[in-house]
Amino acid sequence: MAADNDNDALPEDLRETDGAEMLTQELAGLKAEAEAHKDRALRALAEVENVRKRLERERDDARTYSVTRFARDMLTVADNLNRALAAVPPEARAKGDESVKAVMEGVEATARELSAALARHGVKPIEAEGQRFDPHLHQAIAEVPAPGAQPGTVVNVVQAGYLIGDRLLRPAMVTVAKAGGAGNGAGQNVDSRV
Repeated sequence: MAADNDNDALPEDLRETDGAEMLTQELAGLKAEAEAHKDRALRALAEVENVRKRLERERDDARTYSVTRFARDMLTVADNLNRALAAVPPEARAKGDESVKAVMEGVEATARELSAALARHGVKPIEAEGQRFDPHLHQAIAEVPAPGAQPGTVVNVVQAGYLIGDRLLRPAMVTVAKAGGAGNGAGQNVDSRV
């Protein structure tokens, strides 16, 4: 009560100034609190948007890569079909009877269908022969002398490699041109004193 009496003792223009300052301070506090709530709401919206985008990405990845194990298994089938086709040279096919030709046409058609099915599901072969060796796509099984080829160039594909989407499904097993290959002095002793 003493405070009320002191306030009553003040001139009226000072009492109004104190009230206006208190209201201004309270208003500033409420504005700061509103800004804090707005900031939290914006952060929550941004977090929800980030979660939505991450879930969409995961859904797309699941759709693209869900067939990975199955595709890897089918690559073995494709390899065996290609081996069967390579085992019968063209001249043997030409000389063969109609049943051999029919079997070979069936194997070729099956290989084409399998390749098309793999392609429909995002599986594509890696172009390796003649390309620069890339350890992310190729697995070198040997380094061989290769006249006329740049060192580090793939000279032979032993087993085809494949990508699914933009991920490696199976590396291409390749042989790579060796530095100092045949025809450029490799293996020759250049020291005349020996």
